[in-house]
Amino acid sequence: MFISPPRKRMVLASGSPRRRELVKMIGLQFELAVPGVRENSVPCARPSNFVVNLALAKALSLARRFPDAVILGADTVVVLDGRILGKPRNLSDARGMLRKLAGRTHTVYTGLALVDIPTHISETGYEKSLVTMKKVSDVEINDYVATGEPMDKAGSYGIQGFGAVFIKHINGCFFNVMGLPVARLYDMLRELSRKLEQQTED
Repeated sequence: MFISPPRKRMVLASGSPRRRELVKMIGLQFELAVPGVRENSVPCARPSNFVVNLALAKALSLARRFPDAVILGADTVVVLDGRILGKPRNLSDARGMLRKLAGRTHTVYTGLALVDIPTHISETGYEKSLVTMKKVSDVEINDYVATGEPMDKAGSYGIQGFGAVFIKHINGCFFNVMGLPVARLYDMLRELSRKLEQQTED
C-alpha cells in the first residue's frame, strides 16, 4: 500500500461526502461516523487554533465508540476580514456571505486531528489557502443559492461543484478548499506512525 495506515482500524469523524471522496482518492480505508460536536461548542480563537481544536473535539467525541481505532477529525472555515464564516444558517445568510466574498480574497483554513485512541497519542495540524472570488452579480448569487449547494458549505460555496465558476484564483492547496488537505494529512499519518513505532520500541 502506498500509504501505510498507523493502525488497522481507522475512522473518519465526518459526515462530509467530499472528505470521504478525498480519503478514498489516496487509498485509505476509513470507517465513517458523524461526530457529536456542535461547532459553537468550541471557543472561537485564532482561526488556525479554532479549526484544530474543533477537529480534535470531533475525533475525541467518537473515542468511546471506537476504542481500538485511529480517528481523523477535520474542520474547515472561511475567514474574511478576520471573521470566521462557517456554514450558512439559512438562504438569506448564504446570500449575504457570497455578497461579502464576491470580488475579494479570503482565507480557507482546515484543521486536522489524528488521534490513536488506544495510546492517546495524537497528531494535529492545519492548512490555509488564499481564494480569490470573481465579482458576482446578485442574480448569479440568487441562482446559485437556489441550487441548494451552499447550505452545508463553509463560506456558502463549494469549489468542487457549481461554485467553481466563481473562483478566479487559488494560492495554496486546492484540496484544502474542498475540506481535506491530503498532502498535510499524508505527512501527519507518517508522523503518527513514527510516534507509535517509537513507543513500541521503548
